[in-house]
Amino acid sequence: MLDALPAEVAAALRTAARRLAGDYSEDEWGRDPEFERALEPLLDFLYERWWRVTVVGVERLPARGPVLLVANHAGFLPWDALMVKTAVRREHPSPRTIRFLELDWAFATPWLSTLVRKLGGVPATPYNALRLLEEGGAVLAFPEGVRAAQRRFPERYRIQRFGRGGVVEIALRARATLVPVAVVGSEEAHPHIADVPWLGRLFGLPTLPVTPTFPLLGPLGLVPLPARWRIEFCRPLELERAGPDAAEDRAYVFEVSEKLRAALQESVYANLAARGPAFF
Repeated sequence: MLDALPAEVAAALRTAARRLAGDYSEDEWGRDPEFERALEPLLDFLYERWWRVTVVGVERLPARGPVLLVANHAGFLPWDALMVKTAVRREHPSPRTIRFLELDWAFATPWLSTLVRKLGGVPATPYNALRLLEEGGAVLAFPEGVRAAQRRFPERYRIQRFGRGGVVEIALRARATLVPVAVVGSEEAHPHIADVPWLGRLFGLPTLPVTPTFPLLGPLGLVPLPARWRIEFCRPLELERAGPDAAEDRAYVFEVSEKLRAALQESVYANLAARGPAFF
C-alpha cells in the first residue's frame, strides 16, 4: 500500500510507524539524531524565512576540540539555542554537534523535557558541562540563567552578571576554547512585558511571561513574532592561563568572567545596530 505513495511520503510514514513502535535510538543524554533531522525543515523555515537570520563569524568556531560557546539568552523556550545550532549546521564549513545547557525547570516540565532532550539539551550542571567538554564536545551555555528569561522588554539586551563565574571555571578546567556568541532577535520574538508567577507555577515554570500575543490569543500567542535575527560568533577569548590551577584562582576566574561578559555585551550592541529595525 505504501509503495503507491510518493517515495518521500512513504519513507516518512515508515519512519513514523517505526518510532511509534519504539524502534529508535537515543544517546545517554537523550539526544535523538533522527528526531533532529525530522525537525530540520521546520527549523530551516524559521531560520531562513520567518526570522531571516544573518550569521557572522561562524567559521571562528573551532571544528574540533572542546569549545564552550557563551551566549545571551531571552525567553523560556530555547529558540536561541536552536537557531545557534541551525546556524552551525547550515553555515559552518565543518559542522559539528552543539549541545546546549538548560535549567532544571525545563526538564521538570513534562511537555518540554522530552523535546529539549531529543534536540540536544542537557541539564545545566557543572558536572554535565565538564563531562561534555572533556569528551571534546561543543557546548552552548547561557550563564545569565533564569534572570535572562525574566528580563522585561524595556531592559532587552542588557546582559546580567554571570553569577560566580562557574561557566569560566568549567572552561578553564577542561582547557576549552571560550567563544562568545551574540544573539539579536530573540528578545523581539517574544516581547516580555509582564509576569504571572502563580499561573506559571501551575505549568511548572518559574513564572508565566505575558507578551503582546500571549495569553491574549491563547495557544496561537505562543507563535514567535517574525523579528529579524542576527547571530555573531565572536573571536575566541584569549586566556593567559588554563587548567585546574587557574580554575581554583577565584580572582582570575572573576576577571575572565567579566572580560567575557563585557565582550559579549559589546558585540550584542554592535549587532543590534547592524541589524537595524526588527521587523523591516
